[in-house]
Amino acid sequence: MQEENKKIAIEDVIAKKKQKTKRADTKLIMRAYNYAFSHHGNQCRRSGEPYIIHPLNVAYILADIGLDDSTICAALLHDVVEDTKISFDDLKEYGFPNQIIEAVKALTKQKNESYDVYIDRVIRNPIAKKVKLADMKHNSDITRIKNPSQKDYDRCQKYLDKIQYLINKPLS
Repeated sequence: MQEENKKIAIEDVIAKKKQKTKRADTKLIMRAYNYAFSHHGNQCRRSGEPYIIHPLNVAYILADIGLDDSTICAALLHDVVEDTKISFDDLKEYGFPNQIIEAVKALTKQKNESYDVYIDRVIRNPIAKKVKLADMKHNSDITRIKNPSQKDYDRCQKYLDKIQYLINKPLS
């Protein structure tokens, strides 16, 4: 996937962003990264890798297609409210712009919320929709899993199906 599955660092995201668009709000991107890194803390993915690897890869996918700073920041922060004790008010107090916070709100699935309601909210926010597609692209990449099982292949196929659903779902 990303340049032969090399480990992506925040410096790679910023370099790719600058390569594609010739400019980047490095301070804002670093603030989002540092915030996500500090709050995801010792969380790990199923693979055992530090959790921050996932938002970095999502941000890299979006930087690679030349998307804006707010979208990159939303990618870095996309799981911080859902998976940590951080609230939207905390993001606001830290000084993140409203458009980033609104995208993270759209991307945060609420407890007992149906997938349709969640996706309806995501597709109404252009930044959130781009981040969600990159999120699912990263999650569906079977090459990131050493010795994948049938369960892993099934899970990746489920993500690919959800990508199609998100792309084709009309606004309700």
